[in-house]
Amino acid sequence: MLIKADRAAGSIGFTQWNLNPYQILTLGFTSAILLGTFLLMLPAASQTGASLSFIDALFTATSAVCVTGLTVVSTGDYFSVFGQMVIILLIQVGGLGVMTLTTLIAVLMGRKINLSKRLLVQESFNQLTMEGMVHLVLYVVKVTLLLEFLGGTILALCFWGDYGWRGVYYGYWHATSAFCNAGFDLFGGDNLFRYATDPLIVLTLSGLIILGGLGFAVLEDVFEHRAWERLAEQSKIVLAMTAFLLLFGMVLLFLLEYHNPDTMGEMSFSGKLLASFFESVTARTAGYTMIDNGALTEASLFLVIWLMFIGASPASTGGGIKTSTFAVIVATVWSLIRGRDEVILFSREVPKETIIRALTLFFLAAGLVFFVTMYLCVTEDISVIRAAFEVVSAFATVGLTTGITPSLTSDGKFMLVLVMLLGRVGVVTVAMALALRKNARHHYHYPTGKFTIG
Repeated sequence: MLIKADRAAGSIGFTQWNLNPYQILTLGFTSAILLGTFLLMLPAASQTGASLSFIDALFTATSAVCVTGLTVVSTGDYFSVFGQMVIILLIQVGGLGVMTLTTLIAVLMGRKINLSKRLLVQESFNQLTMEGMVHLVLYVVKVTLLLEFLGGTILALCFWGDYGWRGVYYGYWHATSAFCNAGFDLFGGDNLFRYATDPLIVLTLSGLIILGGLGFAVLEDVFEHRAWERLAEQSKIVLAMTAFLLLFGMVLLFLLEYHNPDTMGEMSFSGKLLASFFESVTARTAGYTMIDNGALTEASLFLVIWLMFIGASPASTGGGIKTSTFAVIVATVWSLIRGRDEVILFSREVPKETIIRALTLFFLAAGLVFFVTMYLCVTEDISVIRAAFEVVSAFATVGLTTGITPSLTSDGKFMLVLVMLLGRVGVVTVAMALALRKNARHHYHYPTGKFTIG
């Protein structure tokens, strides 16, 4: 497939269907969702032999491909082994990305990776150049398989005592779901509650979630340089923001839920620390939980909404507006308060274009959450805080829920399907478009106006 550049408009299109890279990426994810929907509707996908309804199959497939974790039926109780394998494969496709897998297949078949495919990989990983795209794809696949194998082995050993050989299956299945920040589990209604005080399981899942949410470029940078002063500015921002958000969320959740008998109140001190840490980790786009989110205080719900909205980091398996976006916005506000014209992060000035993109992404995401939350308040019999929790969880591809997902109307489910797809593809696509596309410049300027702010 050849690429032609329209220099006048500054866009890139494909001659066969005249599709740009952003449309192709969206169609790739949509195609995977529709295929998954068809497979999950098959009688063989359920334990009872019944066919799942279209809207529920679509919701589940979207949640898997968008690595969200919201479910309308219990993954472990409803789906057969075939259905569970379909879900975990959809999660792996969504976590790695459609273009990563297609590029890998082309490399394995000995085909040349042409300019168009390199461009699509560049877009999917939100990179500024096409240099080293094939190397990045191979690195992503190797790191993913290695970490999922190591995490799966540890979890398999942990689950062996309770489930025997079935525990091995559980171990690798949940390791894949955790690293891809998906949050699907096979333990039924109580999720991972029974393992809330098991440090090895909690820390293994937390490690997989954190590594998956850092982003592959950051992982490669850390592995190659292994020294803070030698890391790229992007890696420093991601690592610093990740550490801050994890610690901040853990401390506040610990304080807010310390005496709540429905969440952490009956746990030991060490158990409360462990549960608070895991909740802070999983709120960053993983979706696993070891406490009942429906029983959280409203203050904790609001905190988790904020953590979910920020999400993981660029080029990772997680969602949200991303840690780097939030860091740029905070740095911009801090510079304004100090009366400085330039925005500085780690001794580097942030370009004005980056600041504008960060603010644009923030308000696009906030606007989407606002309107969909209003919509659910109209169509569903739920409070604003719980509607917002569900919407942000879908947008940020987290998967945490207060327990209302299965009871949503078909309209509500379909709206969350759209939000999950936009959260995984749409907002990221807009970000890449703003970062990489050069719009035609006008050769005239309007007179400067006077506007009052604040």
